[in-house]
Amino acid sequence: MSVKNMFLETRPQFLLLSPILAFLGMAIGLRDNSLNWPYFLLSIVGLTLLHASVNTLNDYHDYKTGIDLKTNRTPFSGGSGFLAGGLLKPSAVLAIGLGSFIIAIPIGFYFLLRLGWNLAPLFIIGAFFVLFYTSHLTRIGFGSAEISAGLGLGTLPVLGTFIIINGGFTYQALYASIPSGFLVCNLLLLNEFPDADADKTANRKTLPIILGHRKAAIVYSTLVAATYLWIVAGVILQIMPAWTLLALLTLPVGIKAIKGSLTYKKLEELIPAQGANVMIVLGIQLLMGLGYVLADLI
Repeated sequence: MSVKNMFLETRPQFLLLSPILAFLGMAIGLRDNSLNWPYFLLSIVGLTLLHASVNTLNDYHDYKTGIDLKTNRTPFSGGSGFLAGGLLKPSAVLAIGLGSFIIAIPIGFYFLLRLGWNLAPLFIIGAFFVLFYTSHLTRIGFGSAEISAGLGLGTLPVLGTFIIINGGFTYQALYASIPSGFLVCNLLLLNEFPDADADKTANRKTLPIILGHRKAAIVYSTLVAATYLWIVAGVILQIMPAWTLLALLTLPVGIKAIKGSLTYKKLEELIPAQGANVMIVLGIQLLMGLGYVLADLI
């Protein structure tokens, strides 16, 4: 069994999201605190391990339900393809997913012992999303899959890292973490478009299945717009520093993603929109974090 394939099964090209989430949470927390490098680095490691766990458990469940054999795979969706291609055994992928989760647990306990049990609700909710996202949450409907992704790999990691760096909760930090939820919700939502037919066979109830492509694209577009408006409103209300308006530099890419979601007819036409979607998800959060750092320095 190839170690390289086991590593690639975690989809490392997408794990960049986790350090950016930690960076944003750290940057928000720096406004009133000095940087604790060990805490920051441990946050990155813990989030990356949990993200890898989600990715591999998703592949495992998709293979066991047969979805993996029916998806129209793109560079951004449809899983790694290692199980469908026979390059890895299901037991190995399950072991990677559960192993990554288990390795992250001591990091969580370390923070609980050092900083207090006020972090416990965030960690418990996050763990629930990691373990049950694919197997259960995708089958509930009502946007549960997309919302849980936005919370579990967006808002909660940013807020959790802030609490770790800051030593406590603030409503300003909660406000600043909301755009991450919008963005990661959308990251999943657009990538669900090409998988809708395959997901139906496993009784999944994602928004593209429930609403259809056109209405799901409107939801996607609304969340992109809400992200930019949320940042602008935060600056106007003086909840967020003016430097976070740097995130608006991604607006042309956001418009490209919106147009692609609304107008595509063939899978090949969706791929550029998926790429633009990844760029705004990473770019907006990175530029927001940079904005907080600059506001602290200038």
